[in-house]
Order: sequence, then structure tokens, then C-alpha cells
Amino acid sequence: MTATDDIEDSSAPLIEHLAELRTRLIRAVIAFVIGFVICFIFGKYLLDFLLIPIEKTMRALGDPNPVMQYTAPQEYFFTLVRVAMVAGLGLSFPAIAHQLWRFVAPGLYRNERSAFLPFLIASPVLFISGASFAHFIVTPLAMQFFLGFADASSLISAFLVEGSDVAATSSEGIAIVFQGKVNETLDITLKLIVAFGLCFQLPVLLTLMGKAGLVSAEGLGNVRKYAVVAILALAAVVTPPDVISQVILFIVVYGLYEVSIFLVARVEKDREAKLREEGYYDDEEEADIEVADDDR
Repeated sequence: MTATDDIEDSSAPLIEHLAELRTRLIRAVIAFVIGFVICFIFGKYLLDFLLIPIEKTMRALGDPNPVMQYTAPQEYFFTLVRVAMVAGLGLSFPAIAHQLWRFVAPGLYRNERSAFLPFLIASPVLFISGASFAHFIVTPLAMQFFLGFADASSLISAFLVEGSDVAATSSEGIAIVFQGKVNETLDITLKLIVAFGLCFQLPVLLTLMGKAGLVSAEGLGNVRKYAVVAILALAAVVTPPDVISQVILFIVVYGLYEVSIFLVARVEKDREAKLREEGYYDDEEEADIEVADDDR
């Protein structure tokens, strides 16, 4: 067999893997396109759902007929496209994750498959939990913070009374009226949903790194003060510039960091117990080492 034959033999598995990857990617893209089309068809209802927090806030501040506007002909269309892309990705994620699993699973041992599969299931659950937390709790608080500076009566620019338009007037000064744009309001909502959804992935990420031996519970505990600074910086970057949402994101992410330390410690404990069963640890030898360290 010549050197050329050796090269061809070694390249064959790589070509097969690339072909398999291409097939999985094509199927994942098709799943996303289907999810996008479905969500675009129902885009108006999804947009109404995403605008619920600001609608309730405007009504609570005294506007009986909340109105959102768009100022460019294409703005509403591309707003629905954005909503459909985010919702379509969420809708098609199980199919995309299945294709990822089908590509990765053949290269894993049976115990590795059983260890990886729970994280694949936990990831979308945690993302949905974070997104729901952002939409139902954080976004209303953010909207109340931003709109709360205006007087409740100044939010109403005009309303319908007995079939005629009556403009709200003031005896003195200038009325400050909120005239929200759909895309700008949606930008705040989607930013919070994506930010909290991704931050809720922290336990999955750190636990997987713990399983791979890249991090340890002791190491995560030692860098806790640096993690606090990093979380504060993250909260300042990914959330709107209001203290309420930033503080909430910091509290949530720091709590998830502490949960991650506990999970990594459990992973290390289980791995150590398994290694002891397989005879990789010698308790007597470890005891001798500890005694020697005490003598020093």
C-alpha cells in the first residue's frame, strides 16, 4: 500500500463526517424555515403577546386606548420578521437539537450519551424559564420605570368621546405624550427575553465544563468576587439602562452561579465515587499523604 493510499483511507472518514454534518445542517435549516413560516403567519398574535407588558403599563398610567405606531412603510413588516425569526428558532429548536444529537451521539460512549442527553433537554427548559421570567416580571417593571416619569394624564393625547375626537389639553405648559414605535418597544422586549434566556443557561454551561474537568467547584468559589464584577458588567450591557432590570438580572445570574457551584460539586463527587469503584483512588495512600502533610 502506497503513501497515497494511506492518505485516501484516512480522508474517507473525514469526508463521511462532513457529508453527515451537511445533511444535519440542511435538515436543521429546513426545520428553522418551517418554524419561521409558521410563526410569521401568526406574527400579529405573537407581536400582540410581546406588547402586553407595555399595554398594561400604559393602561395603568391612565391611557384608556394604548396605541403603537410605525413611521416607515416597511417597519411593521420587518418587525413581524424579527418576531418570526426569534419565535421560529424557539419552535424549531427541538428538531435542531435532535439533528445535533444525531450527529454527536455516534462518537460518544454509552455513559457519555446518558450524561449529555439531560443537558440537551435542560437547555431549552431553562431558556424558556428565563424568557418567561423576563416577559412576565422584568419587562413590566422596566416599562413602569421608563413610563413612570410621565404624568398619567399626559400619556393620553386624544380619546374618543361621543363619536368625536377630543384632544387632551392643559391650561399651561406642554403636555408630554408617549407615542411609542413598535420596533423600538419590541427591541427592549426581545433584548430582555434573549438576555435572560441565555443567562439561564449558566448552570448547563458550567456543569458541562465541570464534567469535562475544565472547572471545579473550588475554583468557581475562589473566583466568586471576580464573577460578581463580571455579572454586574453583563447586567449593565445586556439590559436597558434602568436600575431595576439590572439589579434583577444581577440577582438572578448570581443565584444561578451559586447553583452552578453546587451542581459542579455534585458532578465531582459522583466522578470521584465512580473512580473509587474502579480502583483509581487508594484511600490508604491518601490517608498517608494527609498525615505527611500534617507532620510538615
